[in-house]
Amino acid sequence: LFLDGSDAAELPIKFIPRCAGRYHCQILLKSSCDVRVYEIECVVNTDQAEAELEFLTPAYQAVIQDIPINNMSNQDWKLQAILEGRGFYGPTLINVGLGETALYPLMFKPTAEC
Repeated sequence: LFLDGSDAAELPIKFIPRCAGRYHCQILLKSSCDVRVYEIECVVNTDQAEAELEFLTPAYQAVIQDIPINNMSNQDWKLQAILEGRGFYGPTLINVGLGETALYPLMFKPTAEC
């Protein structure tokens, strides 16, 4: 602990998560005249990945790409999809159980040559 003169202390903590999820921790600090317990919850998200999909199909003919969604957390996910752009379709809600992989069927159906 390092005191900086303002009655504040710095307590460096190193945390290396195994995977995405919520991690709970208790820190117990004791001195001869004081006892303190700090409860910490760390929420770990996976890195956001960017992807690019290219669809080639004749006008008015649909093509579907199944996009895998991996849930490596310790809770079920209920996800809402918001699609932007003309000609794109897919379910608005998808459930992914903990430890499971679900496929999101993204459909592109052009109404004209583009």
